[in-house]
Amino acid sequence: MAATQPGTLDADVDRLLAEHPPELQAIERALRATIRREFPEAVEQVDFGNKLIAFGRSMKMRGLLFAIIAHKTWVNLQLADGAELPDPDGIIEGTGKRIRHVKVRSVADASSVPFVRAIRAQLAAHSES
Repeated sequence: MAATQPGTLDADVDRLLAEHPPELQAIERALRATIRREFPEAVEQVDFGNKLIAFGRSMKMRGLLFAIIAHKTWVNLQLADGAELPDPDGIIEGTGKRIRHVKVRSVADASSVPFVRAIRAQLAAHSES
């Protein structure tokens, strides 16, 4: 994943999101805003090859915590440690050994309590890193 140069991040986000329908763009922007609010020190990068926006403490594999990936009718929020996270709301899906996801189907979901709780759980899993 090549690093996004400072000053070009928003342009890269706009370029990636331009490939998606307006409804998905709105969800992606809302989810990005929620992640930035909960994780203001995040290093953020657009990965055009994998069509995602990555967030982490660094862009090294173990430093990555989240990714936003659009699908046909929803947006996935990838959680790097999703398999190990508490999930009191039952929203974390997938079968990966480590990485799991939540499906974000609306702008309202992107900042709802269950989704913010999942983001905070992911951050807490790496608070000592």
